Amino acid sequence: MNRLLCSTILILLIHAITTSLSAQESKQAILFSSQEPLSMRLDLSLSKVRKHTDDSTYIAIVVHYKTPEGLWDSIPSSVRTRGHFRKKHCFFPPLRIKFKKKDANGTLFEGTKSLKLVMPCQGYQTSNDLILKEFLCYRLYEAACPYVFRTRLVDITLNDQGKNGNTYQLQGIFIEDDDAAAERYNAKVFEHPKFDPLQFQDTSSLRLDFFQYMIANTDFSTTFLHNIKAIQTKNGRFIPIAYDFDMSGVVNAPYATFDEKLGIKSVRERYYKGYCRDEKVAQAVREDYINREQSIIAVIGAFDKFFEPKEIEGLKKYLNEFFVTIKNDRAYSERLIGKCRSQ
Repeated sequence: MNRLLCSTILILLIHAITTSLSAQESKQAILFSSQEPLSMRLDLSLSKVRKHTDDSTYIAIVVHYKTPEGLWDSIPSSVRTRGHFRKKHCFFPPLRIKFKKKDANGTLFEGTKSLKLVMPCQGYQTSNDLILKEFLCYRLYEAACPYVFRTRLVDITLNDQGKNGNTYQLQGIFIEDDDAAAERYNAKVFEHPKFDPLQFQDTSSLRLDFFQYMIANTDFSTTFLHNIKAIQTKNGRFIPIAYDFDMSGVVNAPYATFDEKLGIKSVRERYYKGYCRDEKVAQAVREDYINREQSIIAVIGAFDKFFEPKEIEGLKKYLNEFFVTIKNDRAYSERLIGKCRSQ
């Protein structure tokens, strides 16, 4: 076989693989390709879902949703509860919705095997505002870090088929499944009850630590992988991806808790939980955040259709405090790097 023929075959093979991957990525991206809230209706019994589902037991339901053309469609699916704190303390439990491939094909959910659905903790109106602020955190995360879960805002009509039979108008967040996110990064999910945080790739770990400090979130652990998903890339690197930001200072939920051992007095008070890394790497991440300041703050401005101007300005001011800190050498050293954990 001559060199020209070999080169041609190699080019065609690479093109075929690239095309296949692009098609696969395109299918996975359908649901998350739009920034518009997705209208959805769920008919289910909240009490039944609570009592009769667990990590491996699902209940069959039908998800009704509005297509991009404005028409209502439906897809068979199954649902179970997930999570810990919100499952135990909230009226609306966080859910995991699962789809069969044959049912999802040709729909908005094509390429989607499973999704997390976060709903408000309680039924009062301000709960929807809290969901919007948590959704804002996910958008801020996208502006600050390259490794994230895709999300989409959902307008939900929930018909509770339990004893009360109430109908609720809620806003929620669809969050990409762990395996789907890992696949996008050509990686796999690493499952383990305990992890050495220093095994995480240093730049990615620092980006995440800075982000958690920026939104004032202490409800995570890179040791016990609490609200952190670890993925392992093909070259063996471990990357952390964060989720569940309802306990952060940006959201400022009335039910939010924090560890008083940290020495803070409220969820609005920032506390750095990052591990000590090479000073030059930390400095590079610091400079990158400073360079991204305008694009990060601009994310808040895009939420002006959801919040009053006073709320928008308050959110911007809160994040500006973070940038004032990292721009000041002394404050940066005392409040972040000087607080890093060695073990």
